[in-house]
Amino acid sequence: MKLQFIPLDKLAVSKANMRYAKKAPDVSDILPTIRARGIIQSLVVRPAAQPGHYEILAGARRYHAALIISAEASSGAESVGEETGDAMLLPCAILDAADDAAAVEASLIENLARLDPDEVNQWVNFVRLVKEGRGVADIAETFGLPELTVRRVLALGNLLPRIRNLYGAQEIDRVTVRHLTFASKSQQREWLNLHDDPDARAPTGHQLKAWLLGGQSIATRHALFDLAGFDGAIVSDLFGEDSYFASPDLFWTAQQAEVEARKAAYLDAGWQEVVIVPASQYFHAWEHEKVAKRKGGRVYIELRASGEVCFHEGYMSRKEAARIDRADAVETKSVRPEITARMQTYVDLHRHAAVRAALTSRPQIALRLMVAHAICGSALWRVTPDPRTARDDLVAESVENAVGEADFDHARRRVLDLLGFSSEEPHVTGGNARDQGVAGLFLRLLALPDEAMLDIIAIVMGETLASGSAALEAVGNHIGVDMADYWEADDAFFEQLRDRDILTALVAEVVDPQTAAANAGAKGKILKEIIRDGLNGTKGREKMDRWVPRWMAFPPSAYGERGGVGSLEAWRRVEAAKQMLENATAAAAEPGRLAA
Repeated sequence: MKLQFIPLDKLAVSKANMRYAKKAPDVSDILPTIRARGIIQSLVVRPAAQPGHYEILAGARRYHAALIISAEASSGAESVGEETGDAMLLPCAILDAADDAAAVEASLIENLARLDPDEVNQWVNFVRLVKEGRGVADIAETFGLPELTVRRVLALGNLLPRIRNLYGAQEIDRVTVRHLTFASKSQQREWLNLHDDPDARAPTGHQLKAWLLGGQSIATRHALFDLAGFDGAIVSDLFGEDSYFASPDLFWTAQQAEVEARKAAYLDAGWQEVVIVPASQYFHAWEHEKVAKRKGGRVYIELRASGEVCFHEGYMSRKEAARIDRADAVETKSVRPEITARMQTYVDLHRHAAVRAALTSRPQIALRLMVAHAICGSALWRVTPDPRTARDDLVAESVENAVGEADFDHARRRVLDLLGFSSEEPHVTGGNARDQGVAGLFLRLLALPDEAMLDIIAIVMGETLASGSAALEAVGNHIGVDMADYWEADDAFFEQLRDRDILTALVAEVVDPQTAAANAGAKGKILKEIIRDGLNGTKGREKMDRWVPRWMAFPPSAYGERGGVGSLEAWRRVEAAKQMLENATAAAAEPGRLAA
């Protein structure tokens, strides 16, 4: 490149510039700065077909700002560039005229670092680079992007142009576009017909995936067999991260064959019995005891409707285990014990009293013993993880993808590794480590430092904290949890909104009361669109950042007096408990009142 000042009237925006359009771009954000300080950074240009003229590859917004200032009556030319006669001179870096690919790259490099182009705009320019001979790896390296990101953008070409335009205009969300990439062209056209039909409703998000795959979607990651030898069709999404079997029947035929092969391998390895649990039933770990292979433990192969297969090695039903224990007890009954049962009770209770007293001066040891009980359970301890279930698939998917869920799962996996458990265990608590028992886990915890114990306690308490409880409200308010760090409105949230009064109240909160009053009689769909525009800052509305509905905040509140907000009812129980504590504290501070 070489640097040169070029007259404004000798410049024009190149078609290779990603900002090239008949309509001038918005320059309101940079216009005040250019008026005050001029154009500091050079435009990137190359010679045009007309001698002495140049086309702008990068810097179109600066160029249009200069045009506005040049047209102003009084001053401004001096603050933009040097003045010569009737034309301003703008600082320009001149590229070689021949390299079209370099021209597109120059435009993209500069603009990606500024006003972010949408994915549709990126797709147009990435396709142009591919036609110029650039590979995916070259594009990714040039722009500092992962190859997967480049492939995602290029995959938009699999969609009908109208769907790309709807996505670029933010009329459909990213999840919907991702699922539409499963669709054939005919399915895309059918979806567009539903989208255009005012009396119909086009499926979106999770519902769209079910619509495309006939109601059952089985991910290829659940296959036990080699996908290379699978004869059925497999569909993949835009991101290349998820793929699904087009025919569940063909999948289950191949999956069942592999399960039978695994069963035979277990039997050859010496297991006495292998039980296949069909998808219509469940394997309940709490109804079984962990038993070694040599003592009659079985292998349970659990099939799930999602296509996943779980292998539970070394289990026996509790009834069978109890029967074996009774048989063992009968065999040893003839041996006369050293002490009587009455003496054993005497010894046990005295030793129990001694250990309890000693624990009072050793809280660190008591803490580890308590955690071992909470994780394993015992005859006196029963700790159950919160099931965190949702009947609605859309709600379940929303929670599964939540920031808080991902953060907690990451911390839980660290704790599972710390305790020597499998990282695939769904919980730390609820009966883990039964094979080593409370005593064995207690000995393991004794070797851990206090910092590690605090990490374990946080996971144990998080798993066993009841959803919707007053305890959850008390903890969340004491910590000062800001739900905006963990949540933002999604399709599942809007799907649950049905009450027009509540929707009107949300419009007033997210946008403004005047808009809410003007649309008080509108349909729910219109009100939801207004709320979405307010949250996204689209269609001319000011963006509402970090908004959380009152029911979800800590502390929660309501939009009316009708009641029926569970989180608010739980919070009122917390406030009542606080009031009782304050009254008791005040009474204790007044001896006369306490005596009365």
